[in-house]
Amino acid sequence: MSAPLPKAADVGLAGCHTCGKVSPVSLKHCPRCGTHLHLRKPASIEGTIALMAAAAALFIPSHLLPVMTVVELGETTHNTIIGGMMTFWRTGAYPIAIVIFTASILIPFLKIAALSWLCLAATGRVHPSPAALGRIYWFTELLGRWSMIDIFVVGILVSVVQLGNYMAITPGPGALAFAGVVVLTMFAAMRFEPRLLWDRLDELPATPPPNPTKPAS
Repeated sequence: MSAPLPKAADVGLAGCHTCGKVSPVSLKHCPRCGTHLHLRKPASIEGTIALMAAAAALFIPSHLLPVMTVVELGETTHNTIIGGMMTFWRTGAYPIAIVIFTASILIPFLKIAALSWLCLAATGRVHPSPAALGRIYWFTELLGRWSMIDIFVVGILVSVVQLGNYMAITPGPGALAFAGVVVLTMFAAMRFEPRLLWDRLDELPATPPPNPTKPAS
């Protein structure tokens, strides 16, 4: 690797995590908004891992427990995320089934896996390129915006489909567990300190320049 570039932290400057103002860390509090100043988020890796572990613990029950319960003419039906996806697939509604699979299964799994990989990179367990780190972190932030589709659908159905004694839809415990997965992964992404990645890269020894090729005699 090339020689590390100078950072604001090297001269005792810290960016406020609330308003973004750069100030000397010796002030301890941002002069603009009063937020506590620190060069790096305290216990960022530990907090991120704890939140991801909680999200992973809720991931399985969120798919095994019913997301919503439908009572139609006295008959009660419990619907899970996977069961609803399979129903749409069997009836030929492939786009809806693909959206449910992507938003409810693939995206949460990828986000947990990506954050775990970033934590490994920040602790020096893996040594990817800076470009790969930037793409993975950007991808993790992007995934969080598409994680609440199922919760929105359940909320809309509960508020709209209430037909007295004929049909009623109520959210199930699976919806609460899935909402917990989404919220915990969002907080995990917010808790993670991406600047730890660049600090780890700067700690690696510089790569010596390649030897010039000797001309053929």
